[in-house]
Amino acid sequence: MSRILLFNKPYGVLSQFTDAAGRPTLARYVPVPGVYPAGRLDQDSEGLLVLTDDGRWQHRISHPGRKWAKTYWVQVEGEPGDAALAALREGVRLRDGLTRPAEVERLAPPDLWPRDPAVADAGTTWLAITLREGRNRQVRRMTAAVGHPTLRLVRVAVGPWTLGDLAPGQWRLAEAPRHGERHGLGTPGHRRRRHRAGRPASAR
Repeated sequence: MSRILLFNKPYGVLSQFTDAAGRPTLARYVPVPGVYPAGRLDQDSEGLLVLTDDGRWQHRISHPGRKWAKTYWVQVEGEPGDAALAALREGVRLRDGLTRPAEVERLAPPDLWPRDPAVADAGTTWLAITLREGRNRQVRRMTAAVGHPTLRLVRVAVGPWTLGDLAPGQWRLAEAPRHGERHGLGTPGHRRRRHRAGRPASAR
């Protein structure tokens, strides 16, 4: 039976188990043999990373053609106006082409865990952005293209799975969606409160 793990990746941790340069990796937090990330989350991003021991699920989750929805809470510089939000929703021209339509909404500042280094709240805006494609550093490039660089990025949902109450560095087992279930259509009803509970990480 396939194993699927949901992990709240802390800021500064690589989405891999080894690193020749000695940077923090998943091995510090996920002492589970045989599981690997389905997709990736940049070192300077935080939040939900899905891991599995099933290559088929890795392909389904990470392959761009599958169009699994991924939702991010994004703190940006300044206050994006209606034109900037419309551009993000309709598609932004990047070096590698026009982005697909995205769901973008303003978001009340979420009650998240502190980040180190901290990001000042003054003069910033939070957005909820849901994508169905996975280009390299796409969210950051999109917000920069409309004049509002990303300061903090937290992924809160991948397909049918949400971050829930997992604190940074914690993980839990999850069930695979049933055959035929639609994956991540729309922004999840994720409660905006501090993430505290969850399975403790067996950090070494």
